[in-house]
Amino acid sequence: MPFLDIQGILDVLPHRYPFLLVDRIESITETTTIGIKNVTANEPCFMGHFPGNPVFPGVLIVEAMAQVAGVMVMHNMEDRHHKIVMLAKIEEAKFIRPVRPGDQMRIEITMLHLRPTRAKM
Repeated sequence: MPFLDIQGILDVLPHRYPFLLVDRIESITETTTIGIKNVTANEPCFMGHFPGNPVFPGVLIVEAMAQVAGVMVMHNMEDRHHKIVMLAKIEEAKFIRPVRPGDQMRIEITMLHLRPTRAKM
């Protein structure tokens, strides 16, 4: 049984179709989270990326990773419906193989550092 199903994810993240790229969260702690994205042939990006040779765009893979990280950060955040969490930095991203329709991405996030927010003036 998932830790968060799609309804739980919708409660945490502001993203909606077609830009919600997480289907379920399998586990979550303060510093690690595992999320699942099932890639189907119906993804809007496959109409043009690429006809006859569908490949899930790398930028959407990174966005899916950012959304799983966002769930981890926002899950226990007070007043999360009035806050936004943003990915600030990516170092050394590498894509090992293409993601295609029928694939399942298992996204494992480990938080190494959380930058505190600045006080508003």
